[in-house]
Amino acid sequence: MASMDQTVLQFAATSARVHPLVIFNICDFYVRRPDGADRVIGTLLGSVLPDGTVDIRNSYAVPHSESQDQVALDIDYHHNMLSSHQKVNPKEVIVGWFSTGFGVTGGSALIHEFYSRETSNPIHLTVDTGFQNGEASIKGFVSVHLSLGDQQLAAQFQEIPLDLRMVEAERVGFDVLKSTAVEKLPNDLEGMEASMERLLALIDDVYKYVDDVVEGRLPQDNRTGRFIADTVAAIPKLSPQAFDKLVNDGLQDQLLLLYLASLTRTQLSFAEKLNTAAQIL
Repeated sequence: MASMDQTVLQFAATSARVHPLVIFNICDFYVRRPDGADRVIGTLLGSVLPDGTVDIRNSYAVPHSESQDQVALDIDYHHNMLSSHQKVNPKEVIVGWFSTGFGVTGGSALIHEFYSRETSNPIHLTVDTGFQNGEASIKGFVSVHLSLGDQQLAAQFQEIPLDLRMVEAERVGFDVLKSTAVEKLPNDLEGMEASMERLLALIDDVYKYVDDVVEGRLPQDNRTGRFIADTVAAIPKLSPQAFDKLVNDGLQDQLLLLYLASLTRTQLSFAEKLNTAAQIL
């Protein structure tokens, strides 16, 4: 008896990590979109981590025109931008593409087919800049191939989990950019102060959690306990004097950099004034 054909679903990427710079870029592209354009489309850059997670770190918009059943991308512009980006950071490669709007649209399959030729298993990231649900919904999709035996029937988009994570340096900038009005950008010392305040707040939360578990107000969680123990064990054993010296040395380095930057700005301003005076005379 001949074996029956089976329907097979195939997709590779299981999760993606998105850095805040990518979201800010996409929102900025949407604000600066051409007149009459309903959405913006662009390329996602990043890398694939050893565990298979796609790390999305950068993006750029690609001009396009679309109708009800057709989408045309400026491929030359896309390749020029990719070449420029890789001159700065050759480790960043194409990992997918993005579009603004709520979820997948009718023309998404055509664009995804193009990016499938640029890289294997691209990720489609959507950012809802219209706040249809009261917030900027961010979703990630991969293409799932539906095949019957050796014949491919169709493709559909399968949503994957996204990890919107940022490092401490990105968090300082994020706290500034998320505000509607900012008088000035924080300097290095202000950024360090904000990071230390946030660190102290997290330590207080850990202290409170441990006390609640010891007193029986919260149930024990072995996984959380092991994580706290590993975190404490990772901290180097330093005496208070050595720690103070380490912090003071770092602070002095920061002050020296600020002084050199200020001195450089003064010299450039002085040279510009001398040049202007020489031209007048």
